[in-house]
Amino acid sequence: MLQTKKRIVVMGGGNGSAVTLNAVKQLTDTCDISAVISMLDSGYSTGAIRKFFDMLPPGDILRAILAMSPYNFQILKKIFYKNRISTLKKLNGDLNASRGPSLGNVFIALTTQYEGDFVRAIRSLEEVLETVGHAYPSTLKQADLIVELSNGDIIRGETHIDEPTYDRNLRIKKAYVEPYVEAYPDALDQIKQASCIVFGPGDLYTSIVASLLPQGIQEAIKQSPAKLVYVVGNAYHTHGETGPTTLSEFISELELYLPRPLDYILFNNAQLNKNQLALYARREWSLIEQDITPDIDKRIIAGDYERSSGGLCSDKLARMFKKLSTKCN
Repeated sequence: MLQTKKRIVVMGGGNGSAVTLNAVKQLTDTCDISAVISMLDSGYSTGAIRKFFDMLPPGDILRAILAMSPYNFQILKKIFYKNRISTLKKLNGDLNASRGPSLGNVFIALTTQYEGDFVRAIRSLEEVLETVGHAYPSTLKQADLIVELSNGDIIRGETHIDEPTYDRNLRIKKAYVEPYVEAYPDALDQIKQASCIVFGPGDLYTSIVASLLPQGIQEAIKQSPAKLVYVVGNAYHTHGETGPTTLSEFISELELYLPRPLDYILFNNAQLNKNQLALYARREWSLIEQDITPDIDKRIIAGDYERSSGGLCSDKLARMFKKLSTKCN
């Protein structure tokens, strides 16, 4: 009798989800993988493409696609995402972005314009890169991320939340989308059929919570038999969104946007050496305070998944997921 593969769905956006996808793609002998990615990015060339072409932002879903390719992620990321095109003078001028567009964003944008279908453009890039899973937009409707601060002020737009100019003593009180758009039905199907739904790592509000806000997603999670897993990582952007700084806060804040508690929380407990700490300082990352331990909260699975040069290591994270997969349905 053939054993049915488990289904892993990664939810979020940005580099964090790419780290997790790059890890779980190493489990494809026993698991099918997919990604449900936030469509609320509004910054830099991705935001400029979104505005200029009146289309969904391609940057976050691009990174998810690159991470699910069997080819080297770091090389693909440099070619399709990090390197910027400066020779397209008309496109650069019209976009008026601080950096030129990436090759991947241009591919998705122009294919969407030619085909008139954002998802078809995504599938085309997946075909070229021979991905081992599919990426799904959380919604096909245009919307913006909104947050209310602790003093009642309203901040509109993902980039203004991710790189705040307001008083950093004001914490984010709640997040929502305007307009309140419907989730993409195919994304809901992936969530409902999942054995394991993985959130993060990455910015709590602008990446993870942003993927949970379209109408229908919380209900799909409620209906899903999946175990809910949160990859916290071990750091946050010092000058980024004004959210949690302790492990307990990250967990409790995320659970406010979920219909049921998390089943497992992965935490990177690596002891950083001098070179790793120097990288954190250069990138303006602050360490999350580990104010609860596995002895207190049995859901927490602590382990070292730090790269030798600093930052999260997908290969080490994959080994943690292999152990965790036995606990998923």
